[in-house]
Amino acid sequence: VPVMVDNGFVLTESDAILKYLSNKYDVAEHWYPRQPERRARVDKYTAWHNTYTRPHAAKVFILECLLPLQSGSPVDKVHLSRALSQLDDTLEKLESMYLRRQPFLCGDDISVADLLAVCELMQPMGGGRDVLHDRPQLQMWRSRVQTAVGDAFDKAHAVLYGVRDRQKAKL
Repeated sequence: VPVMVDNGFVLTESDAILKYLSNKYDVAEHWYPRQPERRARVDKYTAWHNTYTRPHAAKVFILECLLPLQSGSPVDKVHLSRALSQLDDTLEKLESMYLRRQPFLCGDDISVADLLAVCELMQPMGGGRDVLHDRPQLQMWRSRVQTAVGDAFDKAHAVLYGVRDRQKAKL
């Protein structure tokens, strides 16, 4: 569970933490814009994210990776198939609603929305599944996000890559 402590102030929830840090510290404007219309685009995505991207990507990761690791039982193919279908609908909406005419989810520059989305969509990699495999538009977006954050991208996903590599070794 993401948690941040800043001089005794405790805050949970990754989107709240990212917005707080963007407001408190002198970060580039594009992360969480001050201009109301641009900020509203980021807020729109983060509200949508909590209903679509986060639960649908997490469910695939939980069903395909975490539950089998914890219980030792095989993947529930019926539930996984349903979860993949829900995630596929979400990916379609990401392409059509958010990336149709722009390089990042909320405009021409990376924002906290992109960080939230890419982290969720990387989760299924823990089970060896690249959910963007057949989606060139989303692959290009992920590449732009990775380029924008540099080495921090792989550092942030190092634990996930380790889980993936352990899964591959078992097979």
